Amino acid sequence: MRYHKLKAGSEPGTYVMESALVTEEDILIMAKQLSRKRLNKGRALTSPGDVKEHLRALLQDHPHEVFAILLLDTQHKIIGFHEMFRGTIDSTSVYPREVAKLALEHNAAAVILTHNHPSGEPTPSQADIKLTKVLIESLALIGVRVLDHIVVSSQGCASLAERGEM
Repeated sequence: MRYHKLKAGSEPGTYVMESALVTEEDILIMAKQLSRKRLNKGRALTSPGDVKEHLRALLQDHPHEVFAILLLDTQHKIIGFHEMFRGTIDSTSVYPREVAKLALEHNAAAVILTHNHPSGEPTPSQADIKLTKVLIESLALIGVRVLDHIVVSSQGCASLAERGEM
């Protein structure tokens, strides 16, 4: 990954290009860098739309399924973003024990679960809904709330909370 084409500008939220020539790949890399930066520790989540936008930039281009978790404190400020499991083109194995272990390790009070659908279709599967319910029950035992499970694809994002499937 290249990090040399974009530098912070003199005004907050502005950037300066090091060179005049910028490829599409450079733009995508910069978008991922910015999304990761916006999911940095201590940032408050401002809206569900912003969260979806950042998660989409980070996960939509993977050729295989990736399950990740956004760890939050008691005020829903970000503790960290972790890609936990990688799978095949249409599935990945998720282990509730490992999710709980990571939440405890970082002292998270809440989490947002996320994974991508490389097929491009963001509609949650029955397996996604079942997994979400298992994780909600598992994490509740240790006092960690699951706020949402967001399915990401190139065509958009689907929130299980917004769909009433949690």
